[in-house]
Amino acid sequence: MDVVDLARMQFAVTGGLHFLFVLLTLGLAPLVAIMHTRYAAGGNPLHERMTRFWGQIYVINYALGIFTGLVMEFQFGLNWSGLSHYAGDVFGAPLAIETLVAFFLESTFLGLWIFGWHRLPKALHVACIWLVTLTAYASAFWIMVANSFLQHPAGAVEQGGRLVLRDFGALLTNPSLVFALPHVISAGLWAGGFVVMGASAYHLFRRTPEREFFTRSLRLGVWTSFIGSLFTVGFGYAQFGVIESVQQGKFDGAVPGGALGLMITIGQLGQFAVMFVLLPLLIKNWIARWRWLHPVLMLIVPLPFVAAIAGWLVREVGRQPWLVYGRLSVADAMTPGLSKAAVTGSFAAFAGVLGLLALVDYLLIARAVRRGPGQVALGMPDRPADPAPVPAHSL
Repeated sequence: MDVVDLARMQFAVTGGLHFLFVLLTLGLAPLVAIMHTRYAAGGNPLHERMTRFWGQIYVINYALGIFTGLVMEFQFGLNWSGLSHYAGDVFGAPLAIETLVAFFLESTFLGLWIFGWHRLPKALHVACIWLVTLTAYASAFWIMVANSFLQHPAGAVEQGGRLVLRDFGALLTNPSLVFALPHVISAGLWAGGFVVMGASAYHLFRRTPEREFFTRSLRLGVWTSFIGSLFTVGFGYAQFGVIESVQQGKFDGAVPGGALGLMITIGQLGQFAVMFVLLPLLIKNWIARWRWLHPVLMLIVPLPFVAAIAGWLVREVGRQPWLVYGRLSVADAMTPGLSKAAVTGSFAAFAGVLGLLALVDYLLIARAVRRGPGQVALGMPDRPADPAPVPAHSL
């Protein structure tokens, strides 16, 4: 394996791991916002506890996902300086907007939401979690704008050996973006729904005393999975015509073709299973009462994540050997003078760090799920200060 292949492999591994965090963030954020809105509107304590429980899982995933994103930033500067030199004026603009506007705003609103329990007015507190959701989706939008430019460099012309942006509107209406963005967002909802569904099934299988809590959560997970899988598949098929028009032969390679087949198989089977099996079982809460089904619901949780990684491979590997399609090859985009030893070392370091973060994320989420809603720190009222001891001489 030469240095170019090593650098590509490094980005594939770290990018794929980071994408898993992003997917769950996009899926859980609106669900937590909906739960909180129901609590603020109706005052049902059950909705408050659901908001805090699933919100804590969201916060765990978000916090660790930040660090995986930082690794991605390091890679651009370390391995792909040719991309920055040739297309940085165009490619860097949406990334800068995502960092300065979407990411910082998202973190700010999330901080207000986390520490705003029992401090902010209810309406303002709910507005914070909705703003977290909107800015998370705005972040996804700008990332997909940048990625779509690599797939189809619309709105840019070459001038002086570099790409220069001439039409910002073309960048935002890139045909590689129009259907890809809702496809990714829908995949996030599908993944978030499966996580809620699987975690709820775990507690119901163990005959939890919190039966109503997890029955309602299970129903929400099924409905979210249905909506997410429906639109994921729909927008996925809608992209075929667009891709054929801007990247002919994208699916001809062994890796894109195999990944595409895996993605379509999981997508179709998952959609049919949710639509024709799980949705009908919501009648009379059969899905919560049939205990033998719950291990199956736990086992299928990884499927939307596997499908998402397969889709990512199709999108990225399918445009090889180009980094900016038709304009800049992967080999020319690499930093000059990189040695195989240097790339191998950074590959091991980055993959090790992200792999550890992914493991920690899984363990923390699994522990939070196992503990259940009875042991949630998020949103707990402040403990009153202990009274000061009375000096002995004053007695």
